[in-house]
Amino acid sequence: MQSVPMTVTGAERLRAELQRLKSIERPAVITAIAEARAQGDLSENADYDAAKERQGFIEGRIAEIEGKLSYAQVIDPKLLAGEDRVVFGATVDLEDSDSGDKVVYQIVGEDEADIKQGKISVSSPIARALIGKNEGDSVEFNAPAGRRAYEILEIRFV
Repeated sequence: MQSVPMTVTGAERLRAELQRLKSIERPAVITAIAEARAQGDLSENADYDAAKERQGFIEGRIAEIEGKLSYAQVIDPKLLAGEDRVVFGATVDLEDSDSGDKVVYQIVGEDEADIKQGKISVSSPIARALIGKNEGDSVEFNAPAGRRAYEILEIRFV
């Protein structure tokens, strides 16, 4: 499997979720399963079925997070401050060529992406168009809503 890029913040969030799943969620579901078993007949016990389903979800998520962290390539954007082009972790100020609206995006790993916070996945169409470009460059890409064009106003590493 190839490495999974993520920022320091993204890796910390995954580690915190993993810790919570292992230390809080897993023991709670084990207790719920034990309590449901104590009620007797498991074939018609909805609490037992729900707890087992929850346990499967928790164990699956633990395995998924451990896998991602084992292949993680953690990148600290602050250490890239000498870059003069858009790379993973960069915060990019853009101006929409059509409307003149200004937006700010940080290019992050897939698990960290949150458009409401201005964080876009490195595999998104706009991020792929921005990677390798410099301040003043224009980029065009196909978005779900159609063709979009932006001008890069500033590249920062925060």
